[in-house]
Amino acid sequence: MKKLTDLFLIICIVMLGISFSSCTSQTGEKKAGEQVNMEKPASDIAVLDTAWTQLFNGKDLTGWKHVGPGDMTVDSGLIQTHGGMGLLYWTGGKVGNCQIRVVWHMRDKNDNSGIFIRIPLEPREEWMPVNYGYEVQIDNDPAASGEDEYHETGMLYSLTKPLVKNAWKPGPQYNTEEITLDGPRTMVFLNGIKVTDYTEGDSVPARKFDFEPQRGRRPDFGWFGLQNHSNNDIVFFKEVAIRALKK
Repeated sequence: MKKLTDLFLIICIVMLGISFSSCTSQTGEKKAGEQVNMEKPASDIAVLDTAWTQLFNGKDLTGWKHVGPGDMTVDSGLIQTHGGMGLLYWTGGKVGNCQIRVVWHMRDKNDNSGIFIRIPLEPREEWMPVNYGYEVQIDNDPAASGEDEYHETGMLYSLTKPLVKNAWKPGPQYNTEEITLDGPRTMVFLNGIKVTDYTEGDSVPARKFDFEPQRGRRPDFGWFGLQNHSNNDIVFFKEVAIRALKK
């Protein structure tokens, strides 16, 4: 277990180039002086550490790996989805107690993709992240495919409904999504507006479709990645960055 803890720390420092001052190890041990008070209001929890660390270099997919059908390529400084359903995941290891920022836009009036978080195991195929992680959805018009507000952009797919409706920007306009992983709490800010605030154990609706995720608790630390959904859904990712929470 000590070797796993050491490996986690090396990943944080070397791969990210920063020390996650608020990260706990996967053993659950905290660094000296750290406390997590989930009774604080949302505005007080996510005190953020210094600068963002960019995980996409704008040139190639160094540090990333794709699983499942389709693929992703880099052109003109953007990651582009092709085919699917697959997942491009960051190979630097599990993350938690951090904020992930993703800047993206759709090719068409509406396209489908997602940002997967809290994946319990390193992905080897596309369905394990769907069933046992969370997908922060990218889909401005779920009604077009017979789905409801629990399936629209910024939601934990099929689990949460928007705190604020239609915070997304349509079509080829850029959207900025900031996902806060604060222990068991997940918050999503879309273009600066909080649209999701979910803590493990909150009530969720029953599954409506067999392609929806299994219900149940997700880990505080998990892998994360970007989805390529289908040949008809093209999404471009301009930025993927991370920074630690500081308690």
